[in-house]
This record gives sequence, C-alpha cells and structure tokens, in this order.
Amino acid sequence: MTAALKKPLSREAMYTIIRSPLITEKMTLLSEQNQFGFKVSLDATKPQIAAAIEGLFNVKVVKVNTLVVKGKTKRFKGRPGVRSDVKKAIVTLAPGQSIDFTTGLA
Repeated sequence: MTAALKKPLSREAMYTIIRSPLITEKMTLLSEQNQFGFKVSLDATKPQIAAAIEGLFNVKVVKVNTLVVKGKTKRFKGRPGVRSDVKKAIVTLAPGQSIDFTTGLA
C-alpha cells in the first residue's frame, strides 16, 4: 500500500482497534525478543493494527502476526453457552524500541 492511499487513524479508531495488552508469562518472555501481545478487534487488519500501535506508543512496527481464539463452549447457570471469540496480535518492534505497559497512555 502506498503512502498516498493510507489515511491516518483517529485516536478513537486506534483505541477501538487495540482493546488491551496481553500480560502473561509467555508474552513477558516474548518481550525480551521485542515482541508484544495485544487483544484486538475481530475485524482489525494487520496494517490497521500496525498503524494503531505506532500511533499510540510512538514506536516502529516491523511485523504483525494475528490469531483468532475461538470461544469455548461453557455452561452458565446450568445452560449451555459460548464465550466470545478473541483476536490476538503479536507485534514485533524495530530493534532498540520497547513498550512499557506499567506507565499509562498520555
């Protein structure tokens, strides 16, 4: 995609694409390799995810890998139900860049 065709995302659109960071043992180990995990919107594309991360955290994204975790079938108060599907994105940053989740976004 050329730079002329990409329109910038609004801050609101960035927050709708990026739902929350994934803070687990596995993601903590991946952060040593400059990879960070996020829960994202089910309809978000890889270029949109990259643009949102770059806009929110002021970093350079090299690669985005996504996966959709299908919702489990569970019982709620004795009745069968299904949890919602969740889309995860694993974002690889340029060397020397990092995201600190302990500080809030400005």
